[in-house]
Amino acid sequence: MLSIAKLPKYESYKDSGYEWLGKVPESWGLLANKHIFKIKKNLVGKRSAEYDLLSLTLKGVIKRDMENPEGKFPAEFDTYQEVESGDFVFCLFDVEETPRAVGLSPFDGMITGAYTVLEAYPGFDSHFLYYFYLNLDGKKRLKPLYRGLRNTIPKESLMSFKTFVPSLAQQQEIARFLDKKTSQIDEAIAIKEQQIALLKERKQIIIQKAVTQGLDPNVPMKDSGVDWIGEIPAHWEVIKLKHLFYEVNRRSKSGMETLFSLRMGLGLVPHNDVSDKYISAESLVGYKIVENGQVVMNRMRAAIGIFGLATGYGLVSPDYAVFDVVGDVVADYYITLFKLPLMGTQFRLASKGMGTGSSGFMRLYTDEFGDIKVANPPKEEQETLVRFIEETDKLTDLGLEHLQSQIDKLKEYKTTLINSAVTGKIKITHEMVED
Repeated sequence: MLSIAKLPKYESYKDSGYEWLGKVPESWGLLANKHIFKIKKNLVGKRSAEYDLLSLTLKGVIKRDMENPEGKFPAEFDTYQEVESGDFVFCLFDVEETPRAVGLSPFDGMITGAYTVLEAYPGFDSHFLYYFYLNLDGKKRLKPLYRGLRNTIPKESLMSFKTFVPSLAQQQEIARFLDKKTSQIDEAIAIKEQQIALLKERKQIIIQKAVTQGLDPNVPMKDSGVDWIGEIPAHWEVIKLKHLFYEVNRRSKSGMETLFSLRMGLGLVPHNDVSDKYISAESLVGYKIVENGQVVMNRMRAAIGIFGLATGYGLVSPDYAVFDVVGDVVADYYITLFKLPLMGTQFRLASKGMGTGSSGFMRLYTDEFGDIKVANPPKEEQETLVRFIEETDKLTDLGLEHLQSQIDKLKEYKTTLINSAVTGKIKITHEMVED
């Protein structure tokens, strides 16, 4: 990465008048946006079928997939407005809460009339202006323009807002430089994200192999007799879950116990949502009691591994199933097994109700759960496998943290580079663009 501190500066600077901006190059002009942008408002009316539907997202302006739609759509698009390639799309309401309030459209299409569409006048580089306002939006620098409870920016306020702009040639150099460098940074981030995905996949493969075949590659194997399980170590047994887990159904009479919830990736944790203040003890009467060491399953989400181990006394939803472990069972070993995709498939196939997969009203009832066969290693081996899995998790997490730290630094560098370029803190030269 380029050292931003070592990049060239402009010959002289002047005070911008904005505390957050500080000084800007002496040669840069200060123009109200009404001299830079033109507001457009061309409704599509009854011609909506002729346009691609566009949307403003964190990734910028994108085309919506009308063949496989996600989210809500209006019955008619008459009030939607035209967008041409190179137009700006601003969201001027709920600005503080909107993750991305500005976009530069690479497409022709239509977008909701609630947005403001702008076109840059000749003599201005749209990509430079986009980087400038993307930088402002990232730090929510337009906050002084907000009005009302919805943090709305009136159009007249936006058009009166003054933008510092260099010459057209400098705008183009800055835009080309940032296009090149941000593309390189984004590519580096994508590689790191791919490495994260591969590391997670590798961890899953290692754990799945361990809990289905053990740790000794030289151990004698046998056919389990169950197609989806395949071969297992010869000294393991195949057993139905009902011989390992027994459902208990004790109910709270007072509702005064601590409420627990099953959370993706966290297991069974205290329920501490903001909504807690609305939960009365009376409303928790009849909830299921759970005790230390018991296994809890979300019936409707078992297929995606929503299981947890109780580490204390409390309450869980009546829709959950609570199990005591029976005989030589290490609960942590089986919770790990239950979270694997191959078990999720079996849970999904055994679930009953309306809907498909883990959606709709599919539930895994106790009888169907109990009839599923699993490979059961001796208790001592289960304990060894749990320790192995914990160590694998620890090493994987260290790798993931390192990669995520690198991604965070790349994103921070990208933000700083854009800010430095579009505010004149560094001078972009032709040689830097061509390098």
